[in-house]
Amino acid sequence: MSGRIQYEAWLMVLSLVTGAWLMLAYDTLRVLRLVVRHNAFFVGVEDFFYWVYAGLVTFMLLYEQNDGEFRLYVIAGVFLGMILYDRLVSRIFFRCLKKAGKCFRMIVTRRPHIPGRNS
Repeated sequence: MSGRIQYEAWLMVLSLVTGAWLMLAYDTLRVLRLVVRHNAFFVGVEDFFYWVYAGLVTFMLLYEQNDGEFRLYVIAGVFLGMILYDRLVSRIFFRCLKKAGKCFRMIVTRRPHIPGRNS
């Protein structure tokens, strides 16, 4: 296999990993929303900044790995990585993060027992 084909295959792998990374970041954001309640305005603001971050990460992938040359298959690879992560990993990872978030909330909201106090 030629070096150019190997490089293109490696770029596709990087785009799949980038897509999975972006979905992992969004799952973390979703758990944060469960632990700390947000109103619709702040959910929108968080989503806006997430998509700015996603765009910058994808741009940096193209810029650093492909000299800024736009390749549709790289964008498709990012979306495919997002879909694969969502279908294969997200449910399990989200459940684990959700349990960790509930434990964290329990620890934070738990009031310590003070001897001699009636409550």
